[in-house]
Amino acid sequence: MITPTTILRQYWGHQQFRPLQEDIIQAILAGKDTLALLPTGGGKSICFQVPAMMQKGMCLVISPLIALMKDQVENLRKRNISALHIYAGMPFKEVEKVLDLARRGEVKFLYISPERLQSKRFQEYCEQLPVKLIAVDEAHCISQWGYDFRPAYLQIATIRSFFPNVPVLALTATATRKVRKDICEKLLMKDPQIFTKSFVRSNLSYSVLEEEAKLTKIKHILDRVKGTAVVYCRNRRQTKDIATLLHAQGIAADYYHAGLTSAERNHKQEQWINNRTRVMVCTNAFGMGIDKADVRLVIHADVPDSIEAYYQEAGRAGRDELKAYAVLLYSSSDLTEMKARIPLQFPVASEIREVYQGIVNYLQVPVGSAEGVYYDFDINDFVKKFELNITVAYSAIRILEQEGFLQLSESVLMPSRVEFVINKDTLYEYEDANPAIEPLLKALLRTYEGIFDQPTRVFEKQLARILRTTDKVIIEQLKQLHQHGIIRFQPRKDEPQLCFVQQRIPVEQLTVNMVQIQERMKAYEERVDAMIAYTTNTTECRTQALVSYFGEDSAAPCGVCDVCIAQKNQQLSSATFEEVSTLVLTHVTTTPVGYDDLRNKLKAVDEKLLLSVVSFLVDEGNLERSHDGTLRKISA
Repeated sequence: MITPTTILRQYWGHQQFRPLQEDIIQAILAGKDTLALLPTGGGKSICFQVPAMMQKGMCLVISPLIALMKDQVENLRKRNISALHIYAGMPFKEVEKVLDLARRGEVKFLYISPERLQSKRFQEYCEQLPVKLIAVDEAHCISQWGYDFRPAYLQIATIRSFFPNVPVLALTATATRKVRKDICEKLLMKDPQIFTKSFVRSNLSYSVLEEEAKLTKIKHILDRVKGTAVVYCRNRRQTKDIATLLHAQGIAADYYHAGLTSAERNHKQEQWINNRTRVMVCTNAFGMGIDKADVRLVIHADVPDSIEAYYQEAGRAGRDELKAYAVLLYSSSDLTEMKARIPLQFPVASEIREVYQGIVNYLQVPVGSAEGVYYDFDINDFVKKFELNITVAYSAIRILEQEGFLQLSESVLMPSRVEFVINKDTLYEYEDANPAIEPLLKALLRTYEGIFDQPTRVFEKQLARILRTTDKVIIEQLKQLHQHGIIRFQPRKDEPQLCFVQQRIPVEQLTVNMVQIQERMKAYEERVDAMIAYTTNTTECRTQALVSYFGEDSAAPCGVCDVCIAQKNQQLSSATFEEVSTLVLTHVTTTPVGYDDLRNKLKAVDEKLLLSVVSFLVDEGNLERSHDGTLRKISA
């Protein structure tokens, strides 16, 4: 008999499920609509992948991130599981090909961006698709009260009419009670089964430090905490500056942000995952879908604008359940600037119209055109040419998205395309006259079926391997063939894409719901205030403060955050503390000593007091506690 555990072992090689995973799977197998809240690294994808493998038919997975979709599709294929994806900006003929395969039952997992769900072509296929489960990843994006609202998510429920008896599994790592209620309502869930894993991360020590000299502090923390680390920054320039300065001080650091090319991002990510880079200094573009369990430290050089974002990013430390640290650095000016930025992130109607007019002028889009058309869009170049504040411009674009006018996608890698534009007789004549380029022409015709009849994706690296040359040579030869009128060559793109969801209208006809925007602004202000309260708090355990924000009120004090440690220290008189710590450091040498042995030697010391002193000395870096519980002194 096939069981969830059988599938887990067969395809993923795990012997048992993590907490709640099997309960969620059983709810889905029973046909129940389900909402699952599993913190970052909690194994959300297993919850829909295993039940889908136990049933006939296909699982439709809705995901907002192209990079994450590609990563999951690749991981499934490595396990010999058929998986494909459809994303914003994907060429029409490729979409048709994927949907034809899915209709024929040759795809087990079809990943799709929420924007694509609303395309007429996709909906024409819906009645023929053998969908047995719908999984909605990052489900908090459906709620305008959440921290990452995406309007395309509001349309997900409309496809349920095509699959009336198919259960929906909504997955998220962070959602308040209000957002959970919103998710269930917006997805039209019937009697939803809700599973919530505790937000407590007992192995993670949270600290918040007020610090003006942040770089010095980052270096100090990295010297104290060994192992892989992530440093989050607010802007791209800062990532490069900090990484460069850390590298100059002998720390293997690199930087990462969305403005890098796909090849650059992949290379940097691979170096970090394989421990050739120790510290990744990055914006929040880094981290989603990256499965690295042994991160020992996450530092925030800037304060995130919500507890949801902070919890998710900090939670990338210690997924192996070993001791890890999350440190938030701030200055009083940081908090003042957070409040000051709020109006910039919710521009008024006139500013939104100014940005819309700027975009259509920048892209030279005539009135009545461009519906469904994708344009390369460099926002930095745009704001420079039109002398706009980048925060206002970006915020206006997001509002135009929410109002259904535009859609700005993340950087999309679109492979090169080649189409022959001459007949075969002319091609033979050209080959005779240009023998140096004949091998490339032969390689194109032999490698890519149909290239003589239609535009076809080609891969420079593949051609370079076949012809034993370099990518650069192949690209130059393709450009030469294009200039000579032999082929039509469209070089690959790796840039953000801006799409007009509806045809371009005159700016005077642009209307936005400013009442709703004000409501979102109020919700955003509440999230910022909650983050500032967490940052400046000095009395409540950090873990308790975080999990209570998500509606979990029963957590005990963690005992290892900066607040708990400070309270422990206050309970000890300085004289007593010095006396006991001296005794401990006298009996613990650089040779490992078991705690029971230490306890026997210091029977006269109160046990709770001894535990507090030992914990403090470990946290301060005077002692080291190994996995087996033994202690040893750290040499100065």
